[in-house]
Amino acid sequence: MRMKRAGILFRVVAASLALGAIATRASAEDDLKLAVGARGNWETAAAELGRDAGFFAKRGLALDILYTQGSGETQQAVISGSVDIGIGLGTTSVMAAFLKGAPLRVIANASTGSSEFWYVPAASPIHSMKDAGGRTIAYSTAGSSSHIEVLGFIKEYGISAKPVATGGTAATFTQVMSGQVDIGWSSPPFGIEAARAGKIRIIARGNELPHFREQTIRLIVANGGWLAANRDVAARFIQAYRDTLEWMYADPAALEAYAKFSGAPVAIAKQVRDEFYPKNGLTVDRISGLDSVMADGVANRYLAAPLTQEQLRALFQVPAPVK
Repeated sequence: MRMKRAGILFRVVAASLALGAIATRASAEDDLKLAVGARGNWETAAAELGRDAGFFAKRGLALDILYTQGSGETQQAVISGSVDIGIGLGTTSVMAAFLKGAPLRVIANASTGSSEFWYVPAASPIHSMKDAGGRTIAYSTAGSSSHIEVLGFIKEYGISAKPVATGGTAATFTQVMSGQVDIGWSSPPFGIEAARAGKIRIIARGNELPHFREQTIRLIVANGGWLAANRDVAARFIQAYRDTLEWMYADPAALEAYAKFSGAPVAIAKQVRDEFYPKNGLTVDRISGLDSVMADGVANRYLAAPLTQEQLRALFQVPAPVK
C-alpha cells in the first residue's frame, strides 16, 4: 500500500515538475502585441503563419495578433501604444505622422512594389484606366498606398476621375457590384476567385506605374518608446520574420498553411504568391525609392517637404540580422 502511495506521489511530483518546466519556458518568452492590416493577404501573413510554424517561438517570442481594417487603424494602434509593432503601414502616412511628432520608427520593409489591382464588373464598358475619365476610382483610406496609386493613375493617364475612399476589400467589392463606385481596388487573394469566375475584370495593377515598382510603399513599424526599451526583442522579431518569409517561398507546406489561413484554394494561393508577391518585394531589409515616395507625398500634399537625411536616419531603424 505504501509503495502504491509512493508511486502516486512520484507521478504527482513529476507532473508538477513538468508543468513547472512548461510555465518557465512560457514565461521566458517575450510577449509582443502586433496590429496587422488586411487579414488573409500573403503580404501580411508572415506573423501568423510564422507563429504557428514555430519561427517566433524559436526566437523566444509569443505573438498576440490584432487584425485591423487597414493601414490607418494599424498606425493609430502603434501611435497609442496599444500594440508594440504594426505591419503594413503606408510609407507616406508614416512619414507624415513622424514629422508631426508621432512615436513611430520603421523596423522593416513590408512591401516594395505594388500588389494592388483595380477592377470593374464584367459588364462594365471600362477596359483600362485610360477609360476612367469622369468615373469614380476606389482606394482604401487617405494616405494609404492604394490612394497614392490612384492619384498616380490619374496623373499618368491624364484623366479627370474622382478618387473615393471605400475602406477594405470586401466593402469595396460590395460598392462596386452595386454600382456605387465605378472602379474597385483590391489586394490578393481577395477578388482573384471572382476574376477567375468572370464576375469582374482586372483593368489595372499598381506596378503598371513604373516608379511604384521600386518604391517601398508599406512598412513594419514599432512604437518608438517601446523600441527604445526593447531593441533586442525587435531584432529577434525581425529575424523570425525573415526566417518565416524564407520558408513561405521555399516550402510547399507553407502554401498549404496559407491556403488554410486565407480560405483560398491552394492553386489560388500559389497564383497570389507567384504572380502578385515576388519574394524580393517582401524582403524586410529592402528599403528603396524613398526619394520618389517623398516626391509623391509632397505633390499630393501629404508632406510639406521631403524628410532630411537626419530625419530619415531617425525614422528608419531596421535591425541587423541575428544569428
